[in-house]
Amino acid sequence: MTTRTTTTRTINVRTATVAQLVRAAQAGNREAFGELFERFQRHVLAIAFGRLGDYADAQELCQDVFVQALQKIKQLRDPECFGSWLRSIAHRMAINRAVRRGPEYFAEPNALATTCVEDETPLTAALADERRLHVRAGLSRLRELDRATLEAFYVKGQSLNEMSDEFGAPLGTIKRRLHVARKRLAKEVEPLVAV
Repeated sequence: MTTRTTTTRTINVRTATVAQLVRAAQAGNREAFGELFERFQRHVLAIAFGRLGDYADAQELCQDVFVQALQKIKQLRDPECFGSWLRSIAHRMAINRAVRRGPEYFAEPNALATTCVEDETPLTAALADERRLHVRAGLSRLRELDRATLEAFYVKGQSLNEMSDEFGAPLGTIKRRLHVARKRLAKEVEPLVAV
């Protein structure tokens, strides 16, 4: 059994109540605070692990919580409330650490390798230019109404309602014209792509 003399009296840290240990720790008794650590360490570790999900981070946070408690223990007015006071410190510090750490993303190494690949290569740029040329050539061979319908929708970005107003035709007619114009453009472009 360990006893320690504080500024006012001797305390047996093994049999003392939490309130007695807190008062002794507030008076500067490090052994009393060590006993508080032994009694509450698992509770703080459980809170930290529950919030962080990583055992190593939880252990580190547990130590930080007790350092904070040691520095602020003289501010605790009611020694009976040590447990809830310590838990509130643990919750607050765990939340702060989780927020600072940010979300973690896990991915397979192959997935990371494929996401780092450049999308724009000289070949893809050349193919895109060639497709644009084929589409323009196909558009030039369409009748004026088909070309105007496709340009209004795809180039100007007009909605079907706007096209209905511009062409002075019902919405159903605009939908049919757009569908027919697409098919005609595909027929015009098909021989160019096959070459």
